[in-house]
Amino acid sequence: MWNQQQRIFGKNNDVETGTTSTTLYPMMLESPELRWSFIRKIYSIVAIQLLLTVAVGAVVVSYHPIVTFLTTTNGGLACYVLLLVTPFITLCPLYYYHQRHPVNYVLLGIFTVSLAFGVGLTCAFTNGKVILEAAILTAVVVVSLTLFTFWAAKRGYDFYFLGPFLFGAIMVLLVFSLIQIFFPLGRISVMIYGCVAAIIFCGYIVYDTDNLIKRYTYDEYIWAAVALYLDIINLFMALLTVFRAADN
Repeated sequence: MWNQQQRIFGKNNDVETGTTSTTLYPMMLESPELRWSFIRKIYSIVAIQLLLTVAVGAVVVSYHPIVTFLTTTNGGLACYVLLLVTPFITLCPLYYYHQRHPVNYVLLGIFTVSLAFGVGLTCAFTNGKVILEAAILTAVVVVSLTLFTFWAAKRGYDFYFLGPFLFGAIMVLLVFSLIQIFFPLGRISVMIYGCVAAIIFCGYIVYDTDNLIKRYTYDEYIWAAVALYLDIINLFMALLTVFRAADN
């Protein structure tokens, strides 16, 4: 019986203490090499998405005629609205075709570029120092939370319980943003909104990373990448909101 457990969990594993030298988390019954390959694939896709976002955002910020056209002309305003709704429209077919290659990559590219335009337009009206501060803090937080989640998962911690709480928090945040649109509450309320949003998306980074380690199947690499990418972008936008309100 003990020899069978050694073959399943590895000879150097200590299941009772929750530590292992070969698996990502205790009681893992699949091949660690396959899961690590899946994780590397997800982070490669997310890295390409972030690089594409930075490139598109830099073009929008540096080439002023784009912003002028999108914000001052009638045709530009229509394009601006289309760019804002395209990511939401693309999510539906992307969810349906996320396992069908190469359609999933094409839809993922459209989703990323359209969302990058929205990020770039927001940055175009923001001080460069504020953008840099938000980007640096986002990078530090994402790396720290990712390392923490891997460390915690390897010791048997599970963050799946965060799902209902984070969903409820998103609903509260959505209602708060609608109140802000119709009844602006001032700079302090904007900073509070940004801080709350940043905390929520920090929780989502931990939650989605935990799902990436334990729950996503190998065919769900596109959807896993979309979840992590949205967490990072939303965290950046939340921090940008806080720093921009403070700068004003």
